[in-house]
Amino acid sequence: MATFEPGHLHIERHALNNDDVSYNVCIDYEVTQDPKEGKGMLFTVHGTMQGKEMKESFFLPKDQAYNFASNVTKIAERHGIPRTHSQIGSVHKHYDAMFEDVRVQLNMKSGDPVNPEHLE
Repeated sequence: MATFEPGHLHIERHALNNDDVSYNVCIDYEVTQDPKEGKGMLFTVHGTMQGKEMKESFFLPKDQAYNFASNVTKIAERHGIPRTHSQIGSVHKHYDAMFEDVRVQLNMKSGDPVNPEHLE
């Protein structure tokens, strides 16, 4: 189950058996200004993964903000979700809505410049 509203994505999955995974996670995000990187998006992932409370935040500069799903996957793996299930973003239509909201909030346009240092 997943629900989306601008600035917030909630994803919940209940284990079907002992070998399955459970999570109840929210991804909140807001435009912020980093002194070094400039305008970008601050993401906070919080809730439970495999029954354990967790909370992690990360900042992505404007030209990298579209890559939030990769960061969320890495967080899931750090909190016990096996690699085979760590792509919490299997709720594509909700991630697509979130991606579009991030683009709108950051006023991202096709052809915007990318900082070459972020590609290393």
